[in-house]
Amino acid sequence: MIEAKGIRKRFGTLEVLKGVDISVAQGEVVSIVGASGAGKTTLLQIIGTLEKADEGALRIDGQDLARLGSNALSAFRNKHIGFVFQFHHLLPEFNALENVMMPGLIAGRSRTECMPRAEDLLTRLNVIARKEHKPGQLSGGEQQRVAVARALFNSPSVVLADEPSGNLDSAHAKELHQLFFELRKELGQTFVIVTHNEELADMADRKLTMRDGVIVEPRP
Repeated sequence: MIEAKGIRKRFGTLEVLKGVDISVAQGEVVSIVGASGAGKTTLLQIIGTLEKADEGALRIDGQDLARLGSNALSAFRNKHIGFVFQFHHLLPEFNALENVMMPGLIAGRSRTECMPRAEDLLTRLNVIARKEHKPGQLSGGEQQRVAVARALFNSPSVVLADEPSGNLDSAHAKELHQLFFELRKELGQTFVIVTHNEELADMADRKLTMRDGVIVEPRP
């Protein structure tokens, strides 16, 4: 599903990733932990094609991403990869339903076509009653559920989550963690989760530890 080999990334004189190899199977949930500055988020952004590696190879779903031009890469990202961030990144001028529909609208689908899918996801995530509310009118837990629904809109094969429960209280965090595993069971999606939450990290099929730009501790 995901094959990354020899991934290196430098920002100026700072070498953030120093030759990372990672392989994730279809339907697997992998957590990545480590101190701040270890390179976790940079690795996730490279896997998600938001950043380009200076060196190394990346394949997702058998596709060699280095062979894609910028437009093809954007289309691949929109179709195959879903993102869940710590700070939601919902668009404040749009309501919850519109935020969830956004990946479909970006792909050129009509509002009429996108709406049933968005409503189904909001129902599945127990926030359908808030579909007309804008992000500023939602609680942190509700915003994160809307963000998860948006990430799932195009039925991506890979979901990448960066500190997904970092801004949630313990009860909402636990609900979100359980939701990831329910989605994996129901939809067969692959999850790579960067987190400082040890409870979430330990729930994963594998927990990888990063230190100083390399993976130092894989756990079978």
